[in-house]
Amino acid sequence: MSLKHLLEKNRAWAAARTARDPGFFTRLSAQQAPRYLWIGCSDSRVPATEIVDLDPGEIFVHRNVANLAVHTDLNFLSVLQFAVEVLEVEHILVVGHYGCGGIRAAMSNRSVGLVDNWLRNVRDIRERYKHQIEAAGDEHVQEDLMVEINVLTQLGNVARNPIVQRAWRQGRPLRVHGWVYRLQDGILHDLGYQASSVDDLDEVHHILERV
Repeated sequence: MSLKHLLEKNRAWAAARTARDPGFFTRLSAQQAPRYLWIGCSDSRVPATEIVDLDPGEIFVHRNVANLAVHTDLNFLSVLQFAVEVLEVEHILVVGHYGCGGIRAAMSNRSVGLVDNWLRNVRDIRERYKHQIEAAGDEHVQEDLMVEINVLTQLGNVARNPIVQRAWRQGRPLRVHGWVYRLQDGILHDLGYQASSVDDLDEVHHILERV
């Protein structure tokens, strides 16, 4: 099957962008200097740059199933190190989304294949907060709560990472945020917590305890 239509769309997009701003691609090719690292889900409905209305080059992006920040994931660690120590981003955004297929699969007891190994991380979180989740309401409410718990857990993982803690000890103005995107209306929701120093780490734990 030919993908000629995608190449044509690309050329039309590039031409329209150049018409609006003739120097855009020249500037973009000269330097990468984003202020933000986005750690989000691979879901095709959650395009990082588009939903915050920023141009290419303004967000450094890492995406995986269920927006996990796993300490043993060399891909994630490499992105984090490059973003913090080379690009010197100022904000790390951990972004989940309601209606996440990875979260839904992790909350079920059925096998979905190889990705089960990856989703073991989410299932461990589900077990840790099993009673709070089951008491939350119906299946949809439970799933939404699990999405939020997962974001806060991954935020804690990022904040506890040695790369981030080293930046804080050096006095870097680096903040870690937890957001959730709603597919039904396209709105991002701030979960109301951010970490900007080692001293903030206990607050993540206390928030999750109050779930």
